[in-house]
Amino acid sequence: MDHLFILIHSPLVGPLTWTSVAEQMRQRGLSVIVPILRESENSKAPYWKQHAESVSQTLTQIPKDTFVTLVAHSGAGPLLPAVRQFIANPIKAYVFVDAGIPRNGVSRLNLMKSEDPEWAEQFEEALRRGERFPTWSSDDLCEIIPDENLREKLAAEVRPRALDFFTEPIPTFKGWPDAPCVYIQFSAAYEKPAEQAWQSGWQTYTLEAGHFHTLVDATAVTNMIVEAVRKLT
Repeated sequence: MDHLFILIHSPLVGPLTWTSVAEQMRQRGLSVIVPILRESENSKAPYWKQHAESVSQTLTQIPKDTFVTLVAHSGAGPLLPAVRQFIANPIKAYVFVDAGIPRNGVSRLNLMKSEDPEWAEQFEEALRRGERFPTWSSDDLCEIIPDENLREKLAAEVRPRALDFFTEPIPTFKGWPDAPCVYIQFSAAYEKPAEQAWQSGWQTYTLEAGHFHTLVDATAVTNMIVEAVRKLT
């Protein structure tokens, strides 16, 4: 094995997001892992650190000279620099799929404020009232995930989060990014991160679709990820 794709799901949902794409990659003879982001209620470590460690623990049997491409969907985007700090393997590329772009020491909530201040203010008020997010049901997702079975499975994996999750600062590190970056935009909600990626000189692609398009057209998503990374070499 000389190259490994690590597909990282958002901490707001579970690994189902990447299951179909991972299968597509395996059918093409590519090596791929879909870690499960875990945390313990008894741990005092921040969420981002526990999640980054979750990824690193899946690599214990992977040779240290194997190049890794870290692929993040949605809320996993801000975690990529932290994940990189916890793994010893060389990084081939970072791929952000309809995902937030990390900024050193900036929380998820503050990233939202930089992208949509009015919505983020209302969101923060709801969290301060004790509400959690997300609380998506299968019905809420019907427009972007036509397959009822997949919708129900995704809804079952939803992880509603409280204020502390969204306000914890997430670090990057000096010199990040230390490898080429790719941005793939699906939905209008990620227009600003996509624009930021383009302005930063990253390879930027648009596939007009719903946020969970990985579950709708895994072939198209896989093609785009694999081809984008191939073009970097």
